[in-house]
Amino acid sequence: MMHPEERLAELGLSVPEVAAPVAAYVPAVRSGNHVFTSGQLPMRGGELMLTGKVGGEVSLEEAVECARQCALNALAAVKAQIDDLAAIRRVVKVVCFVASTPDFTGQPQVANGVSELLGEIFGEAGAHARSAVGVSVLPLDAPVEVELVVEV
Repeated sequence: MMHPEERLAELGLSVPEVAAPVAAYVPAVRSGNHVFTSGQLPMRGGELMLTGKVGGEVSLEEAVECARQCALNALAAVKAQIDDLAAIRRVVKVVCFVASTPDFTGQPQVANGVSELLGEIFGEAGAHARSAVGVSVLPLDAPVEVELVVEV
């Protein structure tokens, strides 16, 4: 299997710097053979990609792109704990929070942005359990927030 960062490069992506926490927490914690990330927002270059509600100011397509960025940010937090993404044995769980309008029901499609990217990077080891949850608001008015649990 190709190294995860080589696979990312093939996709035209890379692992960013770890996003600075917006409150009193750390980006990720390792406990035994698992790394748990804090919720990662769609930060790119130190700023939110978009703000607002999915189904309102933010389209489904934009939300999927935000979810992919959240996944990259979560991988950056994991990498800071383990030094090498090749140490990931499997992605165990993804939780995707979607700030959405009351009539929006496409949270699973937004979360697919994360799931499909992890599958492209890690192959079978990227298959995971998942929750996709609609919420009224997220920190900084972000449209999407993602948490990962990985086994190393």
